Formats: sequence, C-alpha cells, structure tokens
Amino acid sequence: MATINEIGVAAAINIVTSIAFLIAFAILRIQPVNDRVYFPKWYLKGLRTSSIQTGGFGSKFINLDIRSYVRFLNWMPEALKMPEPELVDHAGLDSVVYLRIYLLGLKIFFPIACVAFTTMVPVNWTNKGLDGLKHTNISYSDIDKLSLSNIPNGSDRFWVHLCMAYAITFWTCFMLKREYQNIALMRLQFLANDERRPNQFTVLVRNIPVDPHESICELVEHFFKVNHPDHYLTFQAVHDATKLSELVQTRKQMQNLLDYNINKHMRTLSKRPVIKMGFLGCCGEEVDGIKYYTSMVESLTREITEEKHRLRTGTKSIVPAAFVSFKSRWGAAVCAQTQQTRDPTEWITEWAAEPCDIYYDNLALPYVDLKIRRIIVAVAYFFLTFFFMIPIAFVQSLANIEGIEKNFPFLKPLIEVKFFKSIIQGFLPGIALKIFLMLLPRILMQMSKFEGFISTSSLERRAASRFYMFQFINVFLGSIVTGTAFQQLNSFLNQSVSDIAKTIGVSIPIKATFFVTYIMVDGWAGVAGEILRLKPLIIYHLKNSFLVRTEKDREEATDPGTIGFNTGEPQIQLYFLLGLVYAAVSPILLPFIILFFALAYVVYRHQVINVYNQKYESAGKFWPDVHRRVVTALIVSQLLLMGLLSTKGAHKSTPLLLVLPVLTIGFHMHCKCRYQSAFVTYSLKEAMIKDTLERTREPNLNLKAFFRNAYAHPEFRVGENLDLEMAMEKPDKLPELVATKRGSWRNTSLPSKHI
Repeated sequence: MATINEIGVAAAINIVTSIAFLIAFAILRIQPVNDRVYFPKWYLKGLRTSSIQTGGFGSKFINLDIRSYVRFLNWMPEALKMPEPELVDHAGLDSVVYLRIYLLGLKIFFPIACVAFTTMVPVNWTNKGLDGLKHTNISYSDIDKLSLSNIPNGSDRFWVHLCMAYAITFWTCFMLKREYQNIALMRLQFLANDERRPNQFTVLVRNIPVDPHESICELVEHFFKVNHPDHYLTFQAVHDATKLSELVQTRKQMQNLLDYNINKHMRTLSKRPVIKMGFLGCCGEEVDGIKYYTSMVESLTREITEEKHRLRTGTKSIVPAAFVSFKSRWGAAVCAQTQQTRDPTEWITEWAAEPCDIYYDNLALPYVDLKIRRIIVAVAYFFLTFFFMIPIAFVQSLANIEGIEKNFPFLKPLIEVKFFKSIIQGFLPGIALKIFLMLLPRILMQMSKFEGFISTSSLERRAASRFYMFQFINVFLGSIVTGTAFQQLNSFLNQSVSDIAKTIGVSIPIKATFFVTYIMVDGWAGVAGEILRLKPLIIYHLKNSFLVRTEKDREEATDPGTIGFNTGEPQIQLYFLLGLVYAAVSPILLPFIILFFALAYVVYRHQVINVYNQKYESAGKFWPDVHRRVVTALIVSQLLLMGLLSTKGAHKSTPLLLVLPVLTIGFHMHCKCRYQSAFVTYSLKEAMIKDTLERTREPNLNLKAFFRNAYAHPEFRVGENLDLEMAMEKPDKLPELVATKRGSWRNTSLPSKHI
C-alpha cells in the first residue's frame, strides 16, 4: 500500500517527466527542421511553407533567434486564444465537441472538489476507524485516513457522505443537461450553416434483393423512380475494386521513383540515372532509370484504364448496395428515415456518411452475415475481456513489494532501499497497467471492422464503446477486486464470511492510492508525451533521411494523426468514473483528476489547431455516447457507495441512496427524449428551409454534376477528367413511364394497355 511519501515520489517523477516533455516540445517545435511535425495542419491547408527553404545553412535546421527561446512557452496562451466559432471553422465541430468533454470534466469536478475538501475531508480525518484495525492484517497508510474507511462502523457522521452523494448527483446532472443542450444547439446550427455536401442529399441503400430480370443498377433505378418519383436524382453503384486499388498503389510508387530519377538527372545533366534490375537494385542488368519508370507508369496507366472500364461496364463486380442521391435534402430525409418495403431486411436505407468517411470494404456484406458476425464478435469480446483479467491480476501482483520479493527473491536487498521501494509502490503499478493496455485499441478496431460497420466514424464509436466497457471491467473492477484479493489474501484466509464483507468495504476506498498513481502515469505524463509527438518525430526524420526522394514523399512522410476518438474518449470516461466513484469515498483523487483535465484541455486544443487532421466530420454525433457513459459512471458510483455504507453499518442510508439511481435513470431518459433526436434524425422542417434557401440563391444549380463520382470508390477518382464528363452531361428528364425488364406483369389479373 502506497504511503504519502511513496505517492510524493511518484508525483515528483511524473511531474518532472511531464515538465521535461513540455520543455522538450517547446524547444523542438521552434526548430525549422521539425516544422512539418508540429504544424502539419497548416501545411495541409496551404497556409504555411517550409522554413527550411529560406535563410542560411544553419538557420535551415536550427532556430538561431535567441528571442524565440525566451518565449518558448507562448504556445499555451496561443492555444487558448482562438475563439470557439473560429475553431469550428478551422478544425470542425467534432474536434470542438471533443474538447468540450475536458471542459465538462473541469466544470463537474472542480466545484465537487472544493466542497469535498471543505466538508468531507475534515470529517474523515478526525475519525479513528483505521486505528482500530491495527491488530488485523489489513494494510493501510496515513493517506487512507482521508477516505471513508477511517470512519468507524455505525457512525452518525455518514450523513455527510449521504448529503455529498446527493450534491454530486444533482450537480453532475445539471451540468450534463446544460452541456447536452448546448451541444445539440451547436450541432443544429452547424448543420444549418454547413456548406453543401454530398451526404446531405445521399442515402445508403443496403441488402438490395436479387432480381432475375434486372441487374443491380437497373433494379435500383427502377425502384427509386417508382417509389420516389419527385425527388430521386441519381445513384452510384458500389464496386469491388480490390484489383484496381492494387494497380493504383503500384503506379503511385512507380511515379514517385520516376520523379526521383528526373530530379536526380536535373541536378547532374551530364549523366542519366541508371538502375540495376537484380535483387533489391544491387545487382543485375543496368537500364536507364527514367525510361524504365516511364514505361512502367504508362503500362500501369493503361491497366488502370482497362480495369476501370471493366468495372463500369461489367456487372460481376457490383455489390448489392448503392448510394442514392436526391434532388433535395427533404427527399433524402424522407427516404433515410422511413422503411422502404414491407420486408424490413430488404432495401435498408440510412443516411450516407461523408465520402471520406466511408469504409468501402464492408459495403458488400449481406444482412444475414452482419448478424452472424456481431454474434461472433460478442462472444470473442466476452472471452477477451474476462481472460484479460488474468494477466492484469498477475502483473498487479508483481507490481508491489510483496509480489516482487516472492517471485524475485534476489532483488530483495535492492527493493528494501527506501528510494526504490517508493518508486515500486508509487510508480510501477500504474505504468505496468498502461503497458498492458497499449495493444488493445487495435484489437478492438479490428473487431469493429469484422462486425461490418460501414464508416470510419461508426467504427471508432463502436471500438470506443467496447474499450470503455473493457476498462470498466478490467481496469476499474479488476484492479479493485484483484488488488484487494492479493493485498489482503492472508487476512481473508483467517476471517469469517461476514468479516470478509467488512474487509472489502474498507479495502475498496484504500485502493484509491493505486488509481492516483495510474492517473499520474497515464494522465499527466501521457498527455505531455502526446504533445511531444516523439514517435511521429522519429519516423518523420527517418523517412526524410532514407526514404524521401521528392517533395510529395516529404508531404506523405508527415503524419498529422487524428484525435483518436476510439482511444481518447474511453480514457476520459475512465477518469469521469474514478472521479464520481471516489468523490464521496476518497476525495484525494480529485486534485489529480482536475489537473489532468486542465492539462489535457490545453494540450489537445493546441493539437487540434496545429496538428490533427480529422478525416471525417460527423457534427458531434458521438455526444449521446459521452452523455450515456457519464450517467452510467454516476449510477455505478451511487451503487458502490450504497454497498460501502451497508458494510460500514449505515443500513438506514440504503433507502435514501436507492432513490438516486432511480432519479438518475429518469434524468437520462428525459435527456434522451429531449435531445437525442438532434443527433439521430434530420427534421423535415430544417431540410426544407435549407433547400428553399439554396434554390433561391442558386436557381440553376446542377446537382447531378455535383454528385458525379462523389461516392465512387476512391480509386475510380484517380486521374479522372471530371470537367469533360460534366460538360458532356445531358439534361436529366424523368420519363412518364418507367421502363422495366421484370416479368411481374404476367401475374396481373388484367393485361396492360402499354404492351
């Protein structure tokens, strides 16, 4: 069990590490050679040019301006200067809403911490409940006297914790409701003011039934001309373009090599570049590099053209899904939010995501396969979650003095040194858990892809949901249960069943010291490490030194990254859970959590402005998930407090605490009914207003040209001459009769007059 001194050592290590990361970042960011690493977003927007191209030889790589080193910390106020509306225009609403999660944490926990340290901490400290356990085997330290464990069983002072639970519940619900309302208004305002996008007019249709008389394309056109005659405009078939993707990628590599050889020849005009055709270009016949790569590019271009022609004219590559575009947002809203046929498993419609958000590999999956895949993933996730607790328990048992001395007895003399003992108790458990969770997000993302989600945003939301549940079970519950079991094992073996329940009631608050070390490692040092971008920095310079041949290569070597909703948001939710659970039990966590939210807000605001390049824009569609998880954490905190007080002999508090989960669930249902529709549906009134304004401003708008190839596979858009195709586009005329090849007319009772 970590003592105050050991937590102080851990805090000192993490504070020094965080400050070192921040100072290193502040110095590295002003070096011209690192400009593309720390300001990639401005390069992508075309608002910044490389500072390496100007100045003398030394100034191309190292900043020689002494004044800039004096102001090396000015990135902090600069990160807070940009107003929120301007930040929405610069980075998108998703990034702004994500940053507001950190602000929500500060708004919730700062007032709670002030009240807790002025009321509960004195009450906990002035009792002597833990002093009565000195004759037992239960381990504790002076810092645990700040928790609920220090109050004797049956004490009248538990009414303070009861009142605190009500205050936490009402304040958290108030802030959640206000934030939900603000985010919903921001989303509606963003959608109303947003520029015209293809996804506003487009619906994704899946599970198109097979018809023996018509192809997929003919069937889609016939269905929507018949059932949406006044609003249907066009459609884009979905192709299996695996081979085309491989050809385009190969041509891209050959083009880069051709550019490199041309640039090499321009530097030495007297000598043409030569390459060897043998193994890895180290041996074999020598050929002219420019001629060879030119022939390769031309050959691949012809193959790409032929493959595109085959995909467009053939029917075998078309999958039973299509992107259907309408003449108005109103028509798209009606189609996306209604059932198309009596069979709910056919002609399934939903709003199409942005073209850059589509995950094309999953569009062809049949409806039945999706159900089977999700059952398989659910079973796999169950086993992953619960079997992962075994290595976590093992690592946690090693990450303390007793575990190390038992498994590695030769280290006992070193461990007994006070300094190393403090590091092990205050630092090692948190870093061990952090390392064990590093590979998990990739596994969960692959599981989400296997489930069949068809957009990157939905993949990230699903992976985030599973990551949060995993952390709740393994990091939170697992650390409490396994930590309690390993630390109090000897005590449990010599106690009765009734005494074990009391021991758990004492041990869970004591476990707060472990989470303090975890917050310092993951929250403080982790956030400071995020802004340093050490991994992208090393990779960029390695690529720039050995792989970059052209300016295009240099641009591609820069990895701006994204917010990483699937990993970042579950981590934030873990801090919400810890803060709400321990606010009324052991408030010592709250200052560490508040410092995390404050530091993370500044750091990620800087990253959103200067670094991250968000791949899609969902207009804050993930906020209902954020709200639901905070509400879940609040309910968990209420139930755990109820259990703790019952083990402490405060049975009269149970009926009063039982009211809180009921009120919280009712509050969640109210918010869901009141605000969630803004994130799920698009009202017909809003759609009509936007359509009317657009028709008034642009009466001659050619929407069909606007949708041309918008949802085609990305490889179809490589090298396309869209202007020429648009110029040749003929006006679209809706026929009075819809031609069909289907034979269903033969089953009608009366002959048709049109045949």
